[in-house]
Amino acid sequence: MSVMIRPVEAGDREGWQQLYDGYHQYYERPDLPQSFFDTAFDRLMSGDAGEFRGLVAEDDGQLVGLVHYVFHPSLWRPEGVCYLQDLFTDSRTRGRGVGRALIGAVYEAADAAGVPSVYWLTQEFNYAGRMLYDRVATRTPFIRYSR
Repeated sequence: MSVMIRPVEAGDREGWQQLYDGYHQYYERPDLPQSFFDTAFDRLMSGDAGEFRGLVAEDDGQLVGLVHYVFHPSLWRPEGVCYLQDLFTDSRTRGRGVGRALIGAVYEAADAAGVPSVYWLTQEFNYAGRMLYDRVATRTPFIRYSR
């Protein structure tokens, strides 16, 4: 498998949505309206420095993975931090390095921006993902609360 990681482009809309819908299905979110996907994709395409960024993994002309991330300020780190919000790979390509390559590309983008801290969250039941994350990052002792 020869995967290319690149920024998401306007022409990726259909393949991106299939992957992003798969992501939400995996995390057992209810069916989302088309307007959700339209808004998310528009935000990725906006190009605003403070907005979300997206990368896709492409293999032989097919999108096989995506990652979304955003830089934001932090009182703890004057240079700010990078939040990796969404990561998903097509089930047919799991275990073949696509997720690792996407995380690596976010690390590279953060390093280029002078932001050494990258973090993300996952659900406890994401065992396969957590096995990868344990190899490419350090699990922290923080517990997340939400309203």
